Order: sequence, then structure tokens, then C-alpha cells
Amino acid sequence: MNDEYNDILHVPRQPSPGRRRMPVYERAAQFAPFAALTGFDEQIAEEARLTGRRPILSDGEAAVMNEALRRLTEEGALPQRVRLTCFIPDAAKEGGVLSVKEGEVRSVDCIARRLIFIDKTAVALDDIFALAIL
Repeated sequence: MNDEYNDILHVPRQPSPGRRRMPVYERAAQFAPFAALTGFDEQIAEEARLTGRRPILSDGEAAVMNEALRRLTEEGALPQRVRLTCFIPDAAKEGGVLSVKEGEVRSVDCIARRLIFIDKTAVALDDIFALAIL
């Protein structure tokens, strides 16, 4: 080591008479805006978020679904309270999640292939994987 600075090497720091000592947290915070990886934490969280695959109905499940839809479309059957499990595609990445919705179906739009509920939400028939009339 260089002997030039031995005389000041172990001298305690002289406090400034007009200022309080800044806490370590505040000293570190002043450099936060210069983080090199801004947005990196959000990107990692997005990649870690799990999505599932769209299920595929078996022939038996498809027959049960078709029967429930037939009963819904019968004359005078609507409005009808139902519970359904539907697939909601993820907007940001491949896959999605299964969600359970319960409510009153106002109409079945056979042309647009969707169920329309009393609260004006719509669910595509292709996204429904279980349907029970309550």
C-alpha cells in the first residue's frame, strides 16, 4: 500500500456542522432512477405467470354440452340460470385460464355462437367446456 496516505487513513470522518447525516437508505435511494434494468422485474413476473392450455372435450362431454345447449334454446326456456366453466384466453401470452361463471342466460346467439347473460356479458360457445342448468 502507498505510504503517502497513512497519516489520514484511520482518521474519523468530520461531520458537517450545518447538515444532518444522511441515512444509508436515503443515500441509496438517490441512485434508484439510474437502475440499468428498468422494467426487468415486471418482465420476469410476466414470464413467471402461468397459463393453461385450452382443454379438448371428449365425445361424451360434447354430447352433454350439446344437450344442455338444446335445452337452453327450446322455446320459452329463457331466461335460465346456469353455471358454466369457460376458457378465457390470455391477452399477453399463449394459453389462458379456466373460469367458472354463474348467472342468468338472456339469449343464445346461434349466429355469433355465444351465450348472452342478463348482465350483458357474453361467452363464446367455443370457449365453454362445462354447462349446467340450475
